Amino acid sequence: MKKRKIVIQGVEGCFHHLAANAYYGEDVEIIPAGNFATLVELIQDESVCDGGIMAIENSIAGSILQNYGLLQDSGLVIEGEIFLRIKQNLMALPGQKIEDLKEVHSHPMAIHQCRAFFHDHPNIKLVEMEDTALSAKNVRNNQLMGVGAIAGDYPAELYGLEIIAEEIESIKDNQTRFFVLKRKKDVVPNGGYNKASLYFSTSHKPGSLSYILDCFAKENINLSKIQSLPIPGINWQYFFHVDLEFQGPRQFRNALDKISDYTKGMQVLGTYNKGIVIT
Repeated sequence: MKKRKIVIQGVEGCFHHLAANAYYGEDVEIIPAGNFATLVELIQDESVCDGGIMAIENSIAGSILQNYGLLQDSGLVIEGEIFLRIKQNLMALPGQKIEDLKEVHSHPMAIHQCRAFFHDHPNIKLVEMEDTALSAKNVRNNQLMGVGAIAGDYPAELYGLEIIAEEIESIKDNQTRFFVLKRKKDVVPNGGYNKASLYFSTSHKPGSLSYILDCFAKENINLSKIQSLPIPGINWQYFFHVDLEFQGPRQFRNALDKISDYTKGMQVLGTYNKGIVIT
């Protein structure tokens, strides 16, 4: 069977890679993208891949705001979601101890998640890099003595580094949520979905947003996420990205019918099954 080609942001071994394996299994071909805009462009090109994985929010750092805008304009569809428990480890070339390290490299979010650990090691300089796994790869490829990296378990194994300290993140139940993205024509209809993502702006009728939220409540729909973002070119007006959880599609369709007159530019980004947490 031909391997699925899946685009991720980052390099082999990163958390996007783990999320791809969690959703599709390990028999996938990973296509790295240097940033999220490139990730979207690659997924749009059917000659490149079968789909992609995009981080959308972290339970500590919050939403990745740029990705909401990228999704809105992409024409891509959310097919599913994955919640990945994020475990951050301090690693270095074999034989080194934490006392040998002068610098530690990693993604800014990983550094933020582990900053409390380094309060006890003030002589270590924290250096921001574009990716956790790339930091580990860079240490190995350049044989950087005295330099460590913050990354997950997989990069240590993949790049031959030793873990000096395990799970150094401040909050242990740290999760990142990922969207599984596909081109619209490649999505297989899912008649039993129980979650949906959509965006809209509200009409100019007074109380429009309040009415919309009330409609969701009356249909027994859980509003699990609401994120406001500015409408480009229109000062002080916003569109809303919402994630909804429900028992079945009928509840969702009923709610959309009720709110249609109170929204503008509404687009359903995807209907899918609620994701599970991968530890």
